[in-house]
Amino acid sequence: MEIRKASHAGSWYPKNREDLIRDLEYNFSEREFGPGLLPETLNQDTRTIIGGVSPHAGYAFSGRCAAYTYLNLFKEKIPDTVIVLGTDHVGYGKVALLGDGAWETPLGNLLIDDELSKKILDTSEIIVEDRSAFTGFMEQEHNIEIQLPFIKYCAKEKDVKIVTLKIGIRRDYAVFEKIASDISASIKALNKDIVIVASSDMSHKEVFDTNQLSEFKKFDQDVIDAFVELNPQKTLSAASKTTVCGAQTITTLMLICKKLNANKGELLKYYTSSDIKGGYGYCVGYFSGVLKLENSVII
Repeated sequence: MEIRKASHAGSWYPKNREDLIRDLEYNFSEREFGPGLLPETLNQDTRTIIGGVSPHAGYAFSGRCAAYTYLNLFKEKIPDTVIVLGTDHVGYGKVALLGDGAWETPLGNLLIDDELSKKILDTSEIIVEDRSAFTGFMEQEHNIEIQLPFIKYCAKEKDVKIVTLKIGIRRDYAVFEKIASDISASIKALNKDIVIVASSDMSHKEVFDTNQLSEFKKFDQDVIDAFVELNPQKTLSAASKTTVCGAQTITTLMLICKKLNANKGELLKYYTSSDIKGGYGYCVGYFSGVLKLENSVII
C-alpha cells in the first residue's frame, strides 16, 4: 500500500504526536479565536451538517478557525468518510484524486476510501486518478494535508476514511457543476455517512492600516455572504474579485451539498492573520462555515 508522507509535519503543524494533540486541543479549547470546546459526538442516527469550509494555513494562524468546522462536522455523528476538496498553489491543471492507499499523519494513517474513489472515477469523465498530483514535486502543496490531523483527531477510535481531490485552477462554472454532479451521484450510490470539506484560505494581501484592513475584510465578507445565501455562482463571482485561493473548492462544495439537499449556509468564524498578530503587513483571511439541512443545531 502506497502512503503519502506527511511532508509538512514539523513546519506547518507539529510532527510529534503528543505535541500535535496538545496543539489541536488548544485550537478547539481556546475561546478568543477558537470555539472553546473539545470535539464530542452525539452519536445521532441522522446528519444535517453535510459540508464545510476549512482554512489551511499554519495551525498557529488558521487552526482555531478550522476547529469550528470539524467540531460541527463531527458533532452529530462521526462520519464514515470525509471528502477533502483541495485547491492548488503549484500549477496543476487537472482534477484528480488518489484512488487508493493512505495519507500519513503523526496521529496515524488515514486510509483512502477506495470504494468511493472508484465510484467517482467510474462516474466522472473529468476527474482522473493521478498519484503525481499529490506526490513528488506536488508534495509541496500543503492545503489537503493540513486538514488531515483534524480529521484523525476528531475520529477518535473510529476508522474514518478519506477521499482527497485536487481541483486545479479553473474558472469555468460548468466544470464545477459537472464535478459536483459526479461526486454527489457517487455519494448517493453508497450507503455511507459522507461529509465534504473545502480547503481554502480567504484573501491574501498587504495591509498597512485600519482602513486597508477594513477594506480587506469587506471583500472577504462578500464571499462569505454569498456562501451563507447558498448561491455558488455568486460566491465564485465574489471570490474572483479577491485572492481567495480555493474559489473552486468552495464553489464545488456548495454545488455538491445543494445536490445533497442542503438548504442553508452558516458562518461559524472569520478572522485574519492581522487579528492574530495584532498588527499589519501581509494579511490572510480565515473562514469557517458549514452547509446544512434546516433545523440543525450549530455550536
